Amino acid sequence: MNEANPKNNSVSKPQIDSLATQADLQLQLVELQMNMSHLELTVERLDEVITRQDKHIQTLQRQLQFIYKQVESQDEEGGVAPFDVMADRPPHY
Repeated sequence: MNEANPKNNSVSKPQIDSLATQADLQLQLVELQMNMSHLELTVERLDEVITRQDKHIQTLQRQLQFIYKQVESQDEEGGVAPFDVMADRPPHY
C-alpha cells in the first residue's frame, strides 16, 4: 500500500503550461521593449536630421531672397544693353 503519489512530487500539467505561457509572454514583452527602444532612437535621429535640413532650407531661402533683391536693384544700364541692329552695324556697311 505504499504507492507513490505522482501529484505530491511533480508539478501538474496546467501549472507547466501556465509557466511556459508566462515565460513566452515575458520574452515577447522584452522583445517589444527592445523594438520600442530602437524605434525611439530612430525617431530621435530623424528629428535631428529634419531639424538640420530645416535650418539649411531657411539659410538657402534667405540667400535666394538676397540674390533676388540684388537682381531687382540693378540698373538696366549697368547690365547688358539690348542689341540694336542700327546702332551696332559693322563699319563695312
